Amino acid sequence: MRTRVQAVLLLFGILAAAAFAIPLLLFTASDRTQQLVLARSSDLDRFASLMDQAARTGDTSQVAAEARRYTQLYGEALVVTDIRRSPVVQTGGMRADQPGVARLIDAALRNQSARPATALRPWSRGHRTFAAPAGTGTQVTGAVVLRASVATAAGDITRRWAAVLAGTALVALACTALARVATRWVVSPLRRLDRAVGQLAAGLPPEQTRASGPPELRQLATGFNRMARTVIAALEQQGRLVADTSHQMRNPMAALRLRVDALHTHLPPSAERTYTGVTTELDRLETLLDDMLALATAEHRAGELTVTDDADARCDAADVALSRHRLWKPVADRAGIRLTTDAGTPVPALCTDRELAQVMDILLDNAIKYAGQGAEITLTCTAEGPWARITVTDTGPGLTADELTRATERFWRSTRQTGTTGTGLGLAIAQQLLTGRGGRLELGQARAGGLRVTGFVPLAAADGGTR
Repeated sequence: MRTRVQAVLLLFGILAAAAFAIPLLLFTASDRTQQLVLARSSDLDRFASLMDQAARTGDTSQVAAEARRYTQLYGEALVVTDIRRSPVVQTGGMRADQPGVARLIDAALRNQSARPATALRPWSRGHRTFAAPAGTGTQVTGAVVLRASVATAAGDITRRWAAVLAGTALVALACTALARVATRWVVSPLRRLDRAVGQLAAGLPPEQTRASGPPELRQLATGFNRMARTVIAALEQQGRLVADTSHQMRNPMAALRLRVDALHTHLPPSAERTYTGVTTELDRLETLLDDMLALATAEHRAGELTVTDDADARCDAADVALSRHRLWKPVADRAGIRLTTDAGTPVPALCTDRELAQVMDILLDNAIKYAGQGAEITLTCTAEGPWARITVTDTGPGLTADELTRATERFWRSTRQTGTTGTGLGLAIAQQLLTGRGGRLELGQARAGGLRVTGFVPLAAADGGTR
């Protein structure tokens, strides 16, 4: 926005300066041309008067001497002829029989004067030719042709134009400086406000936006600071409530488990089933608390990455996949499930190995829980375009199309899978971790009828950036 506003203001300043400079340039050129024309016309009239006197007296020595002296002094050629077109004097290499000069002489003897019509410019070169009749309007006694150099006049115009353009450049620079100051005055508060909005949207405490700029922006910044304090206070209270509740429940749960375990030896055999149900629910409640804390941490981390963009984090996704395969293979074997992987070629991913390991743990844990005995699970890790792709595919019962759209919802569990102890938060946690790194989580049906879960993370380039 700042660049666009500066460009508009600068363009307006340049157009305003050009609107004054262009007419001034044209005026200075026209004025200097007019000065040249008036000066040479005056010289031409003087020689025409001398020729008229010479025609009356029959003595042309004076006009010839004046013409030679003029050419010697100014370096400009002159041709003076009588009524019969006979040259009286020719100086500066100009001759009466030259085609262009002859036409001007003929026109002058018909009582027609010749003056240059076009204005000079700094790049004008060569000469301009003037012609005038000698005598009166009723009796022409001769013709005078003057060839004047434009070098001096063009040099004067160049200097004047340089002064005008220098002034225009100074005005343009002043407009640029004023545009930058004005733009910074208006845009800087907006940039700070935008940064604070991004931090607030990410769930982080935004920096206090300093009230500056126009009155409307100062009022907006004050209102935003007031709103941000209220929102952050509410978010902090909510986060503390979740964390405090989770932590405070651990001690009573630990005490409850100790008491239940102590009662086990005093229970009759008929109460064994009830005891097992109680311990199972305790395990499920502890898992639920752990998952809630993990989800809150993942959401907070995703918000931080949205603002800070930690681009220095890198890991080899294939190496992480191999380590997860080694960790989960004994678990899969005990569950009667065959776990394989084809990870081998290095796949540089733009995230930490801890984050990626947590995502893979969630996906493998879900697959082992729900695929069922005798199923096959495959963990793959490949580079696909700008993404590092991690896929966990199983041959279990899978999910329906409607269930696939709800699988990442918090606390959602399929009604067909009632024999497992999941909390319904695993995929939501994985999705938050991937989203924080600019990736995504996709669920689909595998070709064998099972479930295919794919996580995408930006692929890191060899120089440490993203592709």
